[in-house]
Amino acid sequence: MERPTSVSRDKIIVRASIIGIVVNLLLAAFKAAVGFISGSIAIVLDAVNNTSDAASSLITIIGTKLASKQPDRKHPYGHGRVEYLSAMIISAIVLYAGITSLIESIKKIITPTEPDYKVASIVIVSVAIVVKLLLGTFVKRTGDKVNSDSLVNSGKDALLDSIISASTLIAAVVFLIWGFSLEAWLAAMISLVIIKSGVDMLWETVSQLLGQRAEADLIRKIKSTVTSFPEVSGAYDLVLNNYGPDTYNGSIHIEVSDQLTAPKIDELTRAISAKVYEEEGIILTAIGIYSIASADSVSGRMLAKIKERVLQIDHVIQLHGFYVNEEKKTIRFDCVISFDAKDRREVIDKICSVVTELYPEYTPEVFPDIDFSDT
Repeated sequence: MERPTSVSRDKIIVRASIIGIVVNLLLAAFKAAVGFISGSIAIVLDAVNNTSDAASSLITIIGTKLASKQPDRKHPYGHGRVEYLSAMIISAIVLYAGITSLIESIKKIITPTEPDYKVASIVIVSVAIVVKLLLGTFVKRTGDKVNSDSLVNSGKDALLDSIISASTLIAAVVFLIWGFSLEAWLAAMISLVIIKSGVDMLWETVSQLLGQRAEADLIRKIKSTVTSFPEVSGAYDLVLNNYGPDTYNGSIHIEVSDQLTAPKIDELTRAISAKVYEEEGIILTAIGIYSIASADSVSGRMLAKIKERVLQIDHVIQLHGFYVNEEKKTIRFDCVISFDAKDRREVIDKICSVVTELYPEYTPEVFPDIDFSDT
């Protein structure tokens, strides 16, 4: 699927947010009127929740506008992470709405009041369920399409609202048929669901700000693009830094023949950077070089033998950057070690022992790598 440009992406987000504001304000007005007339705390809380949804959409618009600002001297990587902050605020609003709803529900459980449901109120709540389902689905799908966490969170919140309205409707039907009021208890249970959803959304946004591993599909695409050049034998140590949705820069190491000259390497790395940016929109700020000897050379045969043994060690995922210095009698390479390893130093010691066992006349220099990309 073709990625939308930054301008079209912003327009899509703003348009979806405006639709959310209008729909939520209309629903809030209707539900507030019905809630006060019928004396239903659940419907009134539902109306308040719709108002918070409208505020969430407004925050999404503001966040999108701020995030689209061009890079400046103080923020040379742009302002894209503002979107994560707006998503965090929306998550906090959802969490606050859940907590306040729970408090009000508990009050109604302790001192219950008898609601006065009417046919009109039931009809309006039924319509609200359908509207919120449609709105939530639309906003969430739009958020997924343009990779906007703020929209995704708003869409999830709207879908939760439809569940709230459905439970209110169930409570009304139960009361009209059996004369037993369940709405305070239902409101309490729903509040707990909202609180959990708010916590989950907040944690996801905080995790992105801390720096998450990029998606495996994106990693594979970049490495595939890099290794599509015939001079590149392998691509390793891909590190991506996220500065907002779909805004990355990073670095990578490539293995090339030790016969390549500096001008050829310069030409190659420039071509790789241009192709990765063209196909994935990602800026490679640095491309490191590993020189590799041919497979039929002495160094190549040493690599094959060491690699076979080392990859049998638990938690060793990958070996690359192999180089033999005959003058200093050293064997140097990098090893990617899994996060599952309890003691990375112990793994490195095992690797060194294997190399020493195979080639005692050489000193092993093993550099542990972090499993950045999981591929």
